[in-house]
Amino acid sequence: MRSTNLAIVGAGPSCTYVLDRLAAVAKASTGPVPLAVHIFDRSGRFGAGQVHSPDQPVTSVLNRIAGQVAFAADESVVGAGPLLPREERPTLHEWCRAKYTETGDPVYDLTAEDSPKRYVHGLALADRFQRYVGILEEVHGVEVHLHHGEVTDLEELPDGRLRVVVGDGARVLDADHVLMLTGHSSNDPARYPRQAAWARFAENRRAVFVPSVYPLENAFAPGQGGPGSTVGCAGMGLTGIDVILHLTEGRGGVFSRQPDGTLAYRASGREPDSVVMFSRAGLFTFTRPFNAKERDTGKLEHRGVFLTEDAVRRLRRSAGRPVTIGGREQRQLDFREHVFPLVALEMAHVHYTTLLGRDFGRRVEAAGRPAYEAFLADGGSGASPDTSVQRLLSPLEVLVDQAAKTVDAVLSGRLGLAEAEVEAQGWDATAALRRVLEVVFGSEQANVIATRLDDPAGLADAVAAGESPWRHPKGVADMRFSWERSIRPIDPGSSATPEAYRAAMLDFLDLDHRWAVQGNLSNPAKAAADGVWRDLRHVLAAAVDFGGVSARSHRDFLDVFMRHLNRFVNGSALGVMEKVGALVRHGIVDVSAGPEAEVRPDRRSGRFVVRGGVTGAVLPVDVLVDSRVHPFDAANDVLPLYPNLLKRGLVRRWCNPDVDGPDFVPGGLDLTKDFHPVREDGGIDRRITVLGWPSEGVMFFQYGALRPNQNHHLMQDILCWMRGFWGQEGIAAGSASPRREKEE
Repeated sequence: MRSTNLAIVGAGPSCTYVLDRLAAVAKASTGPVPLAVHIFDRSGRFGAGQVHSPDQPVTSVLNRIAGQVAFAADESVVGAGPLLPREERPTLHEWCRAKYTETGDPVYDLTAEDSPKRYVHGLALADRFQRYVGILEEVHGVEVHLHHGEVTDLEELPDGRLRVVVGDGARVLDADHVLMLTGHSSNDPARYPRQAAWARFAENRRAVFVPSVYPLENAFAPGQGGPGSTVGCAGMGLTGIDVILHLTEGRGGVFSRQPDGTLAYRASGREPDSVVMFSRAGLFTFTRPFNAKERDTGKLEHRGVFLTEDAVRRLRRSAGRPVTIGGREQRQLDFREHVFPLVALEMAHVHYTTLLGRDFGRRVEAAGRPAYEAFLADGGSGASPDTSVQRLLSPLEVLVDQAAKTVDAVLSGRLGLAEAEVEAQGWDATAALRRVLEVVFGSEQANVIATRLDDPAGLADAVAAGESPWRHPKGVADMRFSWERSIRPIDPGSSATPEAYRAAMLDFLDLDHRWAVQGNLSNPAKAAADGVWRDLRHVLAAAVDFGGVSARSHRDFLDVFMRHLNRFVNGSALGVMEKVGALVRHGIVDVSAGPEAEVRPDRRSGRFVVRGGVTGAVLPVDVLVDSRVHPFDAANDVLPLYPNLLKRGLVRRWCNPDVDGPDFVPGGLDLTKDFHPVREDGGIDRRITVLGWPSEGVMFFQYGALRPNQNHHLMQDILCWMRGFWGQEGIAAGSASPRREKEE
């Protein structure tokens, strides 16, 4: 029997996960497995890929803790099939511990809650990749071939196979199936008006424009961004933070702990004079909190109370607007109008449950249920999102008003505990009071203060004398949930000058760091953000994916709410953000542009100038860096593969149609729910499967690292491919699967 030729394009993390499944299933087979696996990677960094390269700068840190990264399926994965032996599927934390025992290198000396260097993750990926290749090659009939080269095109052959073209066409492979795992790329700046204008301006002037910073080690030419120059970073997210550390610590600067516990930076003299950070919001991503859920994710991760997939389905029935997408009718929602009010309600519920305890949280849920059910039934009746949020939160706030009045009166000595229990009317005032003390002061101080519960005056004195390590107010009234404060933690009215904004940013970085140390189960704000925007991300996907929201709303979701999601829960680790604060204090990182900053070319000086829309700062820069991860855009990718596939009609971009206005074409591919591309003529090509980054658009957040004990969506996507590819009776010849079919 002829071997099935499987071509895998891209050898990054997803390829490592795929090899785990192939190795486990092949090893469990009872006979020969006629399979030839050909893996192509343009960087040649098999297992890690270019983004997670083991050769990247040592200053870059993974924004995921070591205990939350896996490389293989585990017992939590529904329908996984055979698993490799336990010792063959360590978490990143377990892999690092083994390496530390072997080498003694402190870079591997991590706890499960530590964030590793990103290159360490790359080393682990490469190691597991090689191990899974080794297991596959032990199976009779299996061959694995690694190709260091760039796949530039796929050509259809008369026999139904696909010719995989590498480079200029000198090397080819005729494949029965192609699995696309191409990961991150970047877009051609010449095809975007603003970036194109920046690039043209920099062509014959002293200014330099860097359209994409990855791979970071090659982003700056020798002499660029050094002493005597100012670098401007458009974007203050993870990529911008990578740039900051690369240009400072990566140039030999040193961080040291001071006697007062703060971190200080000592420059090496090889850094730029200044790194100007600016963005629309003027904010860094928030510090990722200590993950207290890691000790038992199954029990401690938040389960939706109001924001659920069932709620999304009910809203579709009551308020969805019918539209035809790809020949199918879909009832579309408006995310801001229909889903966001539930997001705010869920965040408020988590916030108050964290602040006042689970008993009070159950009362909050009961109080909010009638308005919630009415909202699901009428879909908001066309009310504005603000009105709907107020409608849903008002019953909760009435209850919290009572709690604030009662608990704060006890804390100030104006009310005894016995009287408080009478006033509480159905909720446990003592339990709520103890929880507030724990949140505000921490367990140790709270236990000491709680010894004075029967002494109103003594309790008031103890509370007044106590100090919150997290800088919390000493009462419920000043710790209310506020969506506006969540997304705008720096008041623009009180920071309207460069100096004032810099001071406000430093104050917020300190506060955010303290809240992150408190963790995602004890800090109300961090718990609300983590519990909703991370733990319930699957509900957001159920609302948005495959045209679940209108074209206008989809554009709004990606432009506004995805920014909130990334800032809330996809930030950097505690240690990284502490370094960022030290660099701002040192003065080498300049945040004074504030929100609504813009950059414009200055022809007189030949430099770019960043202007603060609120602060009025005017900051000339010599090197302008687009420090944002580019969204996937098949037509505008700098690499030739996807533009070529579009030209051949093998794929098409997904479109969210709008009955009243312009359609929305995010840039990602039109894919079926089992990840096969829809061709230009509307047919489905089952010879090709596309996972990850190119699906962004028709779906959202299809990237990230595999997590253990999660039944993780990345592994479920791989299993979806495996079921179609492998078949029930072993590997089928390429002709056994339909070449393409009409979309139904």
